[in-house]
Amino acid sequence: MERTGIDEAMIERLVRRFYRQVQADPLLGPVFAPRIPDWERHIVKLCAFWSSVALMSGRYHGQPMQVHVDLPVDAAHFDRWIALFENTANEICPPAAAQHFIERARRIADSIELAMAGRNGKIQSPRFAATGRGNNPAEST
Repeated sequence: MERTGIDEAMIERLVRRFYRQVQADPLLGPVFAPRIPDWERHIVKLCAFWSSVALMSGRYHGQPMQVHVDLPVDAAHFDRWIALFENTANEICPPAAAQHFIERARRIADSIELAMAGRNGKIQSPRFAATGRGNNPAEST
């Protein structure tokens, strides 16, 4: 917290703005809309999750992998999620905080994507944390 300046208020601003964008996104919105009937309640849970991730607060008690591993998503969804998250973090947070959030978001994306691949009998390497970006050809230009 001292190094990054992250606090609970910053986490809430980031989570709320990011998930407003997710809900409105033509690729991501349809994945979550039928699964999340009460966004306000979900946002509270997501704030607790990110508090635990970013501040090691221990506020979140759940199984995010189990919830996400069966979602109907592919690499394009992960690429979009990371792009939206990184843009939002960079807009809302000072550089050290944005980097702290982004590094963790990349690891989370890798973990979920790898779990999904393994569940489907595919072998895959991490795409985000190791390289700092996805394997989206448009990103390499």
